[in-house]
Amino acid sequence: MAVIHATTMQPTKLELLESWLPTRPWYPAGGAPVLQKAGGFRLDDPEGEVGIEFMVVRDASDPEPRGYLVPLTYRGAPLEGAEQSLVGTSEHGVLGTRYVYDGTHDPVLLAELRALLRGRVEPQAQSESDTPDPKVTATVDEDVTWAPEADVSVTDGADGTVIRFGAGAPELRVVRVLGTGEEPAAGARGTLTAWWLPAEGEERSEVFVVVCDAP
Repeated sequence: MAVIHATTMQPTKLELLESWLPTRPWYPAGGAPVLQKAGGFRLDDPEGEVGIEFMVVRDASDPEPRGYLVPLTYRGAPLEGAEQSLVGTSEHGVLGTRYVYDGTHDPVLLAELRALLRGRVEPQAQSESDTPDPKVTATVDEDVTWAPEADVSVTDGADGTVIRFGAGAPELRVVRVLGTGEEPAAGARGTLTAWWLPAEGEERSEVFVVVCDAP
């Protein structure tokens, strides 16, 4: 199980995201965000090398109670060919330099996300070591398959992030903006649902990822 270290990161995750978030096409607010941690969960890397976190942040500068889903991976060395998905680097008080990536472009996160949808791995609490998170639920139709050797393409748009696994395979649609009230489109083949905090003391369960047939 992944170990959550009680230490510092400089710059912090939120500081990295405050610079990165306005560059995303799915971030609708203008100006400079002021971010607050607002929920999420973790997954374990079977090799124990890559940190995997599905983080939700809330923008205190935005009057709308919206959350932004930012799947992140943390690596001790650069991920080859992923320069465009680098959120930034940070000095971890225990682990040293960490390369922080938009996890939708990281093959380790994508493999564990598909395993989670199939019920093969257990979601973990965001801030506690060796603690499952029972509020995260994932389902997918039994006949959904993905070829492990498929070429993966990732597309960011105003509606979120679409991850494709080759011709004919179901795609993953990552919901980037939470709190809009939109429901998954009819015909979804699976969903990942987790929790976040629209406001202090208020918890909401919402769909984070939708599995659907490619158009």
